[in-house]
Amino acid sequence: MSDEKRTMVADVASTGRGRLFLGQTAVDFFGRRLVGVVVSSLLFLITVISLFAQGLNLGIDFEGGTSWDVPATTFTVDDADDVLTASGVDTEGSRIQLRDSDSGSFVKVQVRSITDVQAREISALLAEAAAVDVDDINVNVVSASWGSDITNKAVRALVIFLIVVAIFISLRFEWRMAVAAILAMLHDVVISVGLYSLFGFVVTPATVIAFLTILGYSLYDTIVVFDRVKENETRFAGVRIGYGDVINVSMNQVMMRSANTSISSVLPVISLLVIGAGVLGASTLSEFAIALLIGMLMGTYSSVFVAAPTLATLKISSESWRKDGTTHVTGEDLRTLVLGGSVSRRSRSADSSENTGERSGPSSDAASVLQHEPRPRKKRRR
Repeated sequence: MSDEKRTMVADVASTGRGRLFLGQTAVDFFGRRLVGVVVSSLLFLITVISLFAQGLNLGIDFEGGTSWDVPATTFTVDDADDVLTASGVDTEGSRIQLRDSDSGSFVKVQVRSITDVQAREISALLAEAAAVDVDDINVNVVSASWGSDITNKAVRALVIFLIVVAIFISLRFEWRMAVAAILAMLHDVVISVGLYSLFGFVVTPATVIAFLTILGYSLYDTIVVFDRVKENETRFAGVRIGYGDVINVSMNQVMMRSANTSISSVLPVISLLVIGAGVLGASTLSEFAIALLIGMLMGTYSSVFVAAPTLATLKISSESWRKDGTTHVTGEDLRTLVLGGSVSRRSRSADSSENTGERSGPSSDAASVLQHEPRPRKKRRR
């Protein structure tokens, strides 16, 4: 073992937590890329089937309907449910929530489209049950066209966003990275929307805003990885090295940064769900926070298991990386590269031979520690 490599190994932390904190990990992301492909494919298949089979649980903002805000002085959610049942209104898709405002607490009752006669009857029944005047109840009628207009604008915003992102990444990095980043973002959006369908979460305008917000988060995490990949491409430009090593080194070097970013972003969202929606009863926050939480988790996952493997596949198929594209080191050799050291070409060949069950010769172990090819001996003068 060379002095350089021996020193690096001696300085490595003894625990996994310590190695993660100090950026000394040696995880073979490239070698495990098929795991991400399988998991993503299953998630994608399940969510897409759910979208086609049962669709989305759209709120009245998209389906159209009527809502009442009833003062909650003596009126409860159960009272509202009894009124709807007694009026004979189809309660499928209806929502009853206790909310707070500056003027006091109120029960929000939402049902899908009904006739004007039914709306007046329900208003009278709600006023009677709440012991208030009919004029004290705020009634809103929402048209389905309003929700359709929001959806169309969201789709246009998404298309424009993807085009701008593709141009930016292609100019800043290259077109392969742009393709990988866009596929990762589409992966996040489709699975996030599919999970809403799978678990029956209600889709509201706040949900649509959250879905558009997570695009930026997903892109940020991917750009962090790609920026380090680009740096390592330059670093290894003069060395015959496989693109699997470039991906592995880059992913291990940014792992702690990605973990810190994800944790610091998810904790406030969890606070919105637990404290804002759970403790304080602000249900509107839950509609926004659930979509954000799902999107952030998917964005972190996709930058590691979707964007990076996609980029590796595209780069390996290119002319410059095709020959050594699938060759990569693991274990302490990978850790040496992560920490800024170097390993010889023969070391990579020996590692590849071990993975395939072949032996590279009796001198392969000795040659693997060399950092350069042996120099020829000089001829002695006679």
